[in-house]
Amino acid sequence: MIPLQDLGEYTLADEELFDVQTITDAMMTTSQSLAELAIRFFLNLAVCWILVQFFYYRKSRRRDYYFTFMVFSSAMLMLLYMMGNVEVGVGLTLGLFAIFGVIRYRTETVPIREMTYLFVIIALAAVNGLAPVYKLTGATGPNPHYVLNAGSVAVTALANLLVIVLVWVLESERLLKHTSAKLVLYDRIELIVPERRAELVADLEKRTGLKVDNLEIGHVDFLKDAAFIKVYYTLSKGQAASIDTLTKAKDFIEQ
Repeated sequence: MIPLQDLGEYTLADEELFDVQTITDAMMTTSQSLAELAIRFFLNLAVCWILVQFFYYRKSRRRDYYFTFMVFSSAMLMLLYMMGNVEVGVGLTLGLFAIFGVIRYRTETVPIREMTYLFVIIALAAVNGLAPVYKLTGATGPNPHYVLNAGSVAVTALANLLVIVLVWVLESERLLKHTSAKLVLYDRIELIVPERRAELVADLEKRTGLKVDNLEIGHVDFLKDAAFIKVYYTLSKGQAASIDTLTKAKDFIEQ
């Protein structure tokens, strides 16, 4: 406690010694706190839904990852928001999710496209959960209070929009090419030599019914007279081929 007789000796510089966070926390009303949470949550939810529904799910049709992305994004946002209101570092929050990722995702091979979307929604949740929404005005006056920081909200919304545009451009480029790759376990290994490449392509096209654009020779098993071949081919417009890389029945999950 500061003795009453010493109050007159304090200057404006001494006021910087006070805990500003303790003062400002009490100034935000319940309605402002609820409004802040609603802005963060629904902005993040809307952006995540647009990315998953119109870009990811349109091509992959994986409902399990649809659920994972939506719930993961919302949970990440809430955790960052709540942790931001107490005296713990954001690094600790991200560390909790890193531990979760090591425990859960190390036991299952996550495709690179799904992992990319996962990191994107985590990044957006961090932006939406930590960006300032309200600002303190009149801090040096007799009536300090919080007001909505429209500029900061606009910048946050613009950052989300830029990510959506970037994903749209990149996904549109992929869709325009209409290409995919199929992993084939091939039994006629005498055709995999370079000088018989034309025969190999003709045999693959005949047996798969695909127009082969290119191919790569992978693992060769001379004991079983088999080789893995990655066949690149052109998709029909609107056609998806998310199952092409699966080689075992246990990897297929029908949604």
